[in-house]
Formats: sequence, structure tokens, C-alpha cells
Amino acid sequence: MSSTFFGLTIAASGLNTAQAQINTTANNISNVNTTGYSRQYVNTQSASALRCYQSWGTTGTGVETTGVTQRRDMYYDEKYWNNSSALGFYEKMQYYMNQIENYYNENVSNTGFSTIYAKMFNAMSTMQGSPGDMTVRKQFISNAKQLTEYFNQLATKLDELQNAINDEIKTAVDDINSISEKVAILNKQINVIEQGGGRANELRDQRANLIDKLSQICDVSVSEVDVKNTNYPDMHTGATYYTVYINGQLLVDTYDYNTLAVKARDVDETHNQSDIDGLYDIVWYPDGNAFNPTPSSNGGMLKAMYEVRDGNNNENMHGTVQDADDHHITISNLSITDINELNMPDKGSVQTNNTNYTYDGFSFKTDADGVITEVTFNIQETLTVEEQNNVVAKEFQVGDDIAYMGIPYYHNQMNLFLRNFCEAFNNIERGADDDTDANRGVDRNGDPMNSFFIARDQQDLKHEFQLVSGTANNTIYSGKDIEDAAGNTGDYDSYYLLTAKNVGIAAKTDKDAALFATTTLGNYTAGVDAADLVVKLQELQSKTELFRGGGGDAFLQCMYSDVTVDTQECKIFTANFTNIQTQITEQRTSVSGVDEDEEALDLIKFQNAYNLASKCISVFAEIYDRLILNTGV
Repeated sequence: MSSTFFGLTIAASGLNTAQAQINTTANNISNVNTTGYSRQYVNTQSASALRCYQSWGTTGTGVETTGVTQRRDMYYDEKYWNNSSALGFYEKMQYYMNQIENYYNENVSNTGFSTIYAKMFNAMSTMQGSPGDMTVRKQFISNAKQLTEYFNQLATKLDELQNAINDEIKTAVDDINSISEKVAILNKQINVIEQGGGRANELRDQRANLIDKLSQICDVSVSEVDVKNTNYPDMHTGATYYTVYINGQLLVDTYDYNTLAVKARDVDETHNQSDIDGLYDIVWYPDGNAFNPTPSSNGGMLKAMYEVRDGNNNENMHGTVQDADDHHITISNLSITDINELNMPDKGSVQTNNTNYTYDGFSFKTDADGVITEVTFNIQETLTVEEQNNVVAKEFQVGDDIAYMGIPYYHNQMNLFLRNFCEAFNNIERGADDDTDANRGVDRNGDPMNSFFIARDQQDLKHEFQLVSGTANNTIYSGKDIEDAAGNTGDYDSYYLLTAKNVGIAAKTDKDAALFATTTLGNYTAGVDAADLVVKLQELQSKTELFRGGGGDAFLQCMYSDVTVDTQECKIFTANFTNIQTQITEQRTSVSGVDEDEEALDLIKFQNAYNLASKCISVFAEIYDRLILNTGV
């Protein structure tokens, strides 16, 4: 049979529970504007019934509080993290693409390629009418120099952006390391509290906020599994295994966490010809294993950084290994067969048969039309006989293969245009397309004309490669002093080393406009007003095919089209994922957010429960007074 004063115990349980509910509601209201706070609620259940040995068998013993937990739905968390990764990718991508778009944009306040290019040919047209006028010559040379400086400045801006992204990658790695360490510490604190029977709600919110931040940087997946007691599998230990994966790779394993580091590429590990020195690769510390920053999924801000910084639109050198010896790998079936399209550095890294090698030079063969048929790389590592046999017939590529139009792509497109344009211009000036002396360009002094457009850090566009004499199978080497078996060598005018960074005009011609050729040796006797070469040069403005099937004046249109298409895509996807993020956040908030109206109603409800429990205690007090004071003999 229950105690005479048992009713007081029951009422007290209701009073204590109502008090806990009011306190929890007050905590929710206090954190209504706290970022990442999850609404908490008191879990209650009927207390175990007491057997009273009466006809009704058992009697209730009140209510008991089993814990204070948070309202959080893992389903919405995972949806939020997946979308946050996609949104972070496109937001960061749009930020970079807007900058690149501004570089190529041409308006009233920004003089661009089309204006400068047209001014140069307008000055050339004027020079055609007065080729002997030194003032007119100087004006043309000044405009031509302005064109080269435009490309120099544009290349510098792209380099600065590449360097800024490189620094951001290091910052992102530092953020990932900081988050992983904090999550591991929180895992331990949470398990300590919850193994003791409590519930670490605030710490769980902190951990979830860290995962939210991490999901913007890269792809995130989280798993939380209860720790089982091996002797009593059904026993609740209170502890959990909490693991975090980024881009499919383990970052946090409950109390342990892995650390990332950045490793600057050596000179012989460069992937693209235009890359600045010291670009970072991400590796696991301390073993140095590579980390994949560009997964096939969304990838977050980190993937956007890598794609813009390293994106070459899959236009690096590909091929099939044809032959190999201890220090050379020869490839054929090439993806690039035009010398002017070459975008690989003179020293860099290659990959074949799932192995990376470094090379310090290369040579290649061409057919009679100048089409590249084979490329041989001078590999720094020593290939064993087994390795030589294993790489033959395997796929081969130079550097990383990133299918995005990033900074290297725009560098390469500018280089391609400049090489084609400068080669065509210089060939007309020097009469290189005709071996007849009478058709060679000469300056006002009657001396042969050299290259007008040059690579500033080279003596000239000659002697960069040596051409072994022959007709059907010319071999071009990427070094100097290379001879064939008979000791024969020949000059080859290669524009491979001319880039947007170093293009300029010949210093002698810049100083003395009389050194610019307007006529050929055959017409030199006509006097200073001969301008037959200028007529040919004017065809380069739009009539001669120079870039992607069009004339030189189509360059900016092609480039701006590339940039705006990608920029517009980023804007569309950013807007879409922002809308999705808003919807998911609302769904998430509907479960875990604090609603002021709902909390106000709960406060009244729990207050009434508290008042009723108090009334019960007051009633029982009167009963006990009557029992104790007024009952007896």
C-alpha cells in the first residue's frame, strides 16, 4: 500500500517537471537570435506505477523527466550541407569569373583590345599613304607597342588573380585544419558529458555549426554511430563514434583528426606554361599523400579555387606512349599538333600508367607541313626496364587535366592569338614565305628587316629550337647545340616561347622608326614612299585567319564569349542554389529553430501546469493538517 503522504510526492514531481519546462522555455527564448541554436525541449514520461495491493492493482507515481534534448533532424542537416557545398562552389566561381570578365570588358572607361587593335591598323593605313614620314611611322610603332602592353598588363592581372587564389587555398586549408581539431575536441567533451547521463546540447550545436562552415569549403559527409557495450549490446553507453569525411576522404575519426598541408610545386612540377611559380598542391600531413580538391561532386569553394586557378579546359598535351628508354618517353597520337598551340612548360610534370614523372626538356618531330607527329620528353627519373615496358601503349598527359576554362586557358588563348598574329606579321615583314631576295622586307636603309614582334626575354624568335636538316621528317629540339649525325643544324623560327607576358616590339625598331620595313628589296628603288608590305599587313586586321577560324579582330569577341558564358552560368546556378538554400533553411528552422509565438504559448502552458501542481500541494497540505491536527482521540 502506498504511503499516506504519497500524494505530496506525486504533486512534487509535477512541480519539478513544470519548473524544468519553464526553465528550458526561458533558455529557448533567450537564444531566439543565437546563430545555430537548436530548440530544446524536456522529455517526460509517466513514472513507474506502484503496486498497492488493492483491487485496482497499481497506482500512478507522477511524472519524471528523462532529459533535455534538442530538436534537430539529420535529414535536413545533410540536405543543407550538400546544397551549401554547391552554393559555395558557384558563389566563389562567380566571384572569380566576374573579375576575369572585367579584365576583358571594353567600355567607355576601359580601353580594350578592339580599340587598341583598330587604332594600330588605322595608323598603319595612314602609314600606307606616307610611309616616308617618320612621324607617321612612329605613331604606328607607338600603337603597336600599346597592343603588346595591353597583353602584358592583361597577363599580369591574370597572374595576380592566380596568386590571390593560391593564397586563398592556403587559408582554406588552415580553416579545414582548425575545424577538424575543434570537432575532435568537441567529440570528446560531448561523450564525457553524455556518458555521465547528461545531454551536451550546446556542444552539439557548436559542432553542427562547424560542419556548416566546413560544407561551404568542400564536400562533407558525417556519420554518428552509438558505441555498444560488447558484453551488453542492448546497454546504452551514451558515447558515439563521430566521423567526418571531406571530398570522400576521412578528416575526423571521433577523437582523432587528420591534418592537411600545402606543398608548393617545384619548377619542374609546373603544369601549364603560364603558371606562376609556387602554386600549392594539398597533401595530407605528415605522410604527404595527395588530397583530391576537385571531386566529381559539388566540391565547395576549394574546388572552385582549383578550377579557376588551374583550369586548362582539358587542352593540355595528351597522347599515347610509343616508346621509352631509361630517360626518355616518346608519345604519338597527339592532342596538340600545332606548334603555336603548345601550352606545356619547358620543365614540368607528366603522368602515364598512374605514375608521375618530371621532365626537364622535350623534342618533337613534324611532317613536311609542320604538323607535330611525335614528342619526346627528357625524364629526370630513371626508368627501369620493367617501367619502360609497362608505359608503352599507355595514355599520357602533361600536368593536371581540369575541364574548366580557368586562368591557364585564357593565358593559352592569348598566347595562341599572339603567336599566330606575330608570326604572320613577322613573316610578311621579313619575306619569310618567299626565299627570293627581291621579296624580302628591307628598312629605309635597304637593310633586311628582322622580327618586329619579339619575346622580350629572348634575343629573338630564332635559335629557341634547332632544326635538323631534312624534308619529310624535320626534328625540332627544345634545346640548343643539337646536331644530326652529319653535324648539320638549321635555324627554326619558333613562337612557342612567345607569350602574352613577354610579347613586345624589337628595341631597335622602337628607337628608330626607319628600321621598320614598308617595302621589299625588289621595290626599294621606288623610294621611301613604297608601301607594298603595308598593304599585305593590313589584311591581318580581319581578312587573314588567325584565331579560331576568324580574323584577328574576332579575338576579343571569342574571349569575351567564353568568359560571359561561364559567368552567366555561375550567376544562374548561384541564384538557384541560393533559393534552394533558403527553402532548406526554412525547413531546418521549422524543426530546430525557436519560434517566439510557440515559446510564448509553451510558457503559459507550463505556467498553468506549475500552478496546478502547486494547487495540488496546497490541497494535500490541508488534508495532512486535518489528518494530523484534527484526527485523534
